Amino acid sequence: MIEDDANILELVEIHLKDIHCTTTTANNGEAGIRHALTNAFDLILLDITLPDIDGVEICRILRAEKISTPIIMLTARTEEIDKVIGLETGADDYLTKPFSIRELMARVKAILRRTEISKNAGDVPDKIICFDELTVDPQKRKVLMGNNKIELTPKEFDLLYLFISNPGKSYSRNNLLSLVWGYEFNGYEHTVNSHINRLRAKIEPDINKPQYILTTWGIGYRFSDEIKTHEKK
Repeated sequence: MIEDDANILELVEIHLKDIHCTTTTANNGEAGIRHALTNAFDLILLDITLPDIDGVEICRILRAEKISTPIIMLTARTEEIDKVIGLETGADDYLTKPFSIRELMARVKAILRRTEISKNAGDVPDKIICFDELTVDPQKRKVLMGNNKIELTPKEFDLLYLFISNPGKSYSRNNLLSLVWGYEFNGYEHTVNSHINRLRAKIEPDINKPQYILTTWGIGYRFSDEIKTHEKK
C-alpha cells in the first residue's frame, strides 16, 4: 500500500489483516516503486497525491515495466477526468476519499479471488482461441496479434477472454462489472468504459473503427461474430 496518510495506512492495514492479508507499506512514491519492482504482490493500493511522485505517474511507470499486479487507486480527487486518467494509465479500479472501508474490502476480496482463480491452472480452459489475427491463450494468459505479443493488465485480459469466448453476446456495463470485477456498484460504469478504451487501443488496428470489440447501442459491448472464432490445443 502506497499512501502518505498514516491514519489511512493504519486503518486499511487493520482491515486487510482481518482478511488474512500480509501488507507492505510505503509512505512515498519512490519507496513504493522500489517495493513493486523487487517483490511479487497480489494487489497494490495506490494513493494519487503523494509527496514526491504522483500516483498516476507511478502507475504509468509500473505498467511500462511490465508489472501487471492489479492496482486500486485511492485519492481525494473527485473530478471525473482524474478517474479516467487513473484508469487509462493502467489502474484496475478507483476509489475516492473518503471511501467506505466496507466497499474497499469488497473490491480487494474480489480482485484477490480472481487472482487466486487465475493461478489455479486446473480451473482454466486449455483451448487457445483464435479470431482472425488475434490469439488468446487462457492458460498462459497470453495474447498475440499475429506474431506480436500484446501486453494486457489482468482486467484487460479477463475482459478480452470473456468477450472472445462469447462472440456476438452483448454485455451491459453492470454485467461486466459483476462478471469481471466481481462486484456490483452502481455509478462505476466509467471503470468499464476506460478498460474497454485501453483494450481497444491495444488490439484494434483502427480504434475509430473497431473490428473486434463492438458497441451495442443502448446496451453495452460485444465481441464481433462476423469472423468465426476457432479453438486449438
